[in-house]
Amino acid sequence: MSTQPSAATRAGSPVKLTQSLIALFAFCCGAIVANLYYAQPITELIAPDIHMSGGTASLIVSLTQIGYAFGLFFLVPLGDLLENRKLMIVTALVSIASLTAAAFAHQPSAFLVISLLVGFSSVAVQILIPLAAHLAPDESRGKVVGTIMSGLLLGILLARPVSSVVAGHFGWRAVFGGAAVLMAIVTSVLALTIPRRQPDHRATYFELIASLGHLLRTMPILRHRSLYQALMFASFSLFWTAIPVELTRHFGLTQTQIGIFALVGAIGATSAPVAGRLADAGHTVRATLIALVVGALAYTPALIHPAWGVVGLVVTGIVLDFAVQMNMVLGQREIYALHAASRNRLNALYMTSIFAGGALGSALASPLYEHGGWPLVAAVATAFPLIALAHYLMIGRPHAARHG
Repeated sequence: MSTQPSAATRAGSPVKLTQSLIALFAFCCGAIVANLYYAQPITELIAPDIHMSGGTASLIVSLTQIGYAFGLFFLVPLGDLLENRKLMIVTALVSIASLTAAAFAHQPSAFLVISLLVGFSSVAVQILIPLAAHLAPDESRGKVVGTIMSGLLLGILLARPVSSVVAGHFGWRAVFGGAAVLMAIVTSVLALTIPRRQPDHRATYFELIASLGHLLRTMPILRHRSLYQALMFASFSLFWTAIPVELTRHFGLTQTQIGIFALVGAIGATSAPVAGRLADAGHTVRATLIALVVGALAYTPALIHPAWGVVGLVVTGIVLDFAVQMNMVLGQREIYALHAASRNRLNALYMTSIFAGGALGSALASPLYEHGGWPLVAAVATAFPLIALAHYLMIGRPHAARHG
């Protein structure tokens, strides 16, 4: 569906989506989403300092993702109702406050509540992406979304090495303090540069939330893409939550070395713009199959890592990231084409399912590792993309071929 530039801004001249604005969108997305991942590689440092048991340390990560899922479901749909820039700024201010509180927390229960709030308040990024989709012309929407998603995905992937290095040199509290400062800068940038968009949609908040069920029931593509990416992201989160523990306990790596390991994984973000271009060219069905197959095969080196050592884990991290990011962008390109006026709600449903899967993967990391070590983690993580691949081959691909 075509969205004219005048629909992107109500009252005022149309906004042109320039390369500099796309780059700014990408930077803001990466900086905001990074808040969800700073804690992931340093739970082994946080837990003993706040008197939290090792078996429940992964709750820090999973509660952050659960909070994000709540924010996606209850806040992001407001992007179809309220002025977008104001909504983003308000949520960003809450994010600054929660990150600051995390830097000074000393009780495990308080830190878990703050983690939930950090996730809940980091959803401005998912209002920003549909805004970019509104501003982008139809013929290049996949490319624009893919480019912005590469910024978001780099934020996800770079948050871990930055967190590890900063925590290794200055302590884990400096990570959250620095994140609060970065969010203050991002919020200022948003306030000064992001174009206004007042949606034409008219409804009460409860009508807006109720409409989510209708969208989910009537759009099978949305259901399928949400399922695939939820399963892929469960595998992604399980890997990146468990890998710092494996690298610390089995290989004796320092926080800085773990940071370097995570930095290498950022190579996987290169698939985002590639996926956007493939989608624009009409190759979504084939590219999705490739992404799911690669995701299912990603753990092969990790499962035999006693022979490969850290190299096998590095290969798995790069390949898995590449597959997960490719599938995410392909899914977003498809759902944004379903109904222009509902893009924030469609994005809310898509991303809620993804981060619910991510929360599941993170929550499984500690108990799986404690009971069966890395082999059990890798085996369960492999099962998620295999389930997605089986569903796609039996149901999703034939449906996409009929309606593509």
